[in-house]
Amino acid sequence: MSARTDRRDFLVRSVSAAMSVAAASGVLSRPKPAAAGEFTGKIRKAVKYHMIQEKLSAEDKLKMLKDLGYDGVEPRAMLKPDQAAEVKELARASEKVGLPIHGVVNSNNPDIISAIDQAVQYGANSVLHVVRYQRNIPYLQNYRETQDIIRKAIDHAEKKQVSILLENVWATFLIEPLGMARYIDELNSPFVQVYFDIGNVVRWGWPEHWIEVLGKRARKLDVKEYDLKIAMNDGMRKAFDVPLGEGSIDWAAVRKELTAVKYEGWATAEVRGGDRARLAEIAAQMDRVLDL
Repeated sequence: MSARTDRRDFLVRSVSAAMSVAAASGVLSRPKPAAAGEFTGKIRKAVKYHMIQEKLSAEDKLKMLKDLGYDGVEPRAMLKPDQAAEVKELARASEKVGLPIHGVVNSNNPDIISAIDQAVQYGANSVLHVVRYQRNIPYLQNYRETQDIIRKAIDHAEKKQVSILLENVWATFLIEPLGMARYIDELNSPFVQVYFDIGNVVRWGWPEHWIEVLGKRARKLDVKEYDLKIAMNDGMRKAFDVPLGEGSIDWAAVRKELTAVKYEGWATAEVRGGDRARLAEIAAQMDRVLDL
């Protein structure tokens, strides 16, 4: 008998003995813990701060989110002088509760630098920016001018380590993935990437195709559903008001592409908000469609 065979037999006997001891002690008869989802630990779940519609202090709102299983929150930028106290309160609440503010939503406000500074105040790492589209000027002029607005903030973004993430919206500009990828690449900075809105693209295409093209450019996700049948029958805006997983999005295909591009990061619900029960419902829907 060879030494390899002796070693194999020894290992088999050892494992068998260990299993017998475990069975006797009841270890093997214990129920298994709930299986983790494919994206558990890879995708961090959040909501927009304005979706919290309970009349609570900032601290209690964040405590509630944490209790419901959310990993973070994302507020709108508050850049007016009379909003400074509210910003400080929210920053203190985030630190005290231990629920991160992961980004700031600045929409199409061209003052990206001030939004970056506010993100730093929160300890956040991104500013969501929407590229403006103006009908009254030539398309290429709009293309160049909006890139110039972003370029002016790139040095500050790199210095502060805060990314400028461009969201795909319904402005009929940058509404297909190759165009968005080109726009981003021309800015030539790792701190200018994409805040990919899964539901917004369904009006013109499919989110899994966008993820395929954008790849690592997609740094964060906005999560919402869209139903094309409702859009056709009742109006385009009403098509968003459907539970996650019950519209036209093929979430299995979305997850497949997220896996292919090795996505890890934030996914933030941008849907109709409400009270604690509604926020719990959203959390459960996100868990299902994203396999968290």
